[in-house]
Amino acid sequence: MTRTQTRQELIRVGGEIIARQGFNSTGINAVLSKTGIPKGSFYYYFANKEDFGLAVIEAFEAEHSARLDQLLTDQSVAPLQRIRNYCDAGLQDMQTYDFGRGCPIGNLGQELASQNEVFRMRLDEVFNGWQICFARCLEQARDAGELSANSDCERLAEFLLASWEGATLRAKVTRSLAPMEAFVDIFFERVLRKPDNLN
Repeated sequence: MTRTQTRQELIRVGGEIIARQGFNSTGINAVLSKTGIPKGSFYYYFANKEDFGLAVIEAFEAEHSARLDQLLTDQSVAPLQRIRNYCDAGLQDMQTYDFGRGCPIGNLGQELASQNEVFRMRLDEVFNGWQICFARCLEQARDAGELSANSDCERLAEFLLASWEGATLRAKVTRSLAPMEAFVDIFFERVLRKPDNLN
């Protein structure tokens, strides 16, 4: 492998392990054992475990941001349907990983926000970026008449992100899609519903 490929492989394998068992429970030796890469090579690419963790966060963020961009900017789909498609993809992921992964960024936030200020700040930046993506899509929905003209899209985006992350965590704990499905139903049928359409 080239140097770039070696680094990417360490991040990929480390990310898979961290997504399943958390950052603190993931030892460098476990990553090296699975990749077959010498320990000396690891420290060529990463100064320490924290540096490695930040690289894994970047990889998770890039993967998820690509999905957000693909789903939330598709102009051939109505804005609210784009958000629903995003939720549907999350439901599918939960089943694909048999409730063992959830949202890696959310998992790391739960684990590390109170332990490491560097991680906390970077994770907060990631969440803020996602929230901006949701807000833009909701603004397009408002402009298209799918939402009330006075809808506060930034607050709705904040609620969407926080609630979806919570529902994802709850789904992992219960090993059931019910919490995520309940959020989708309430968010689209009640939270986003126009007042003049309410009974």
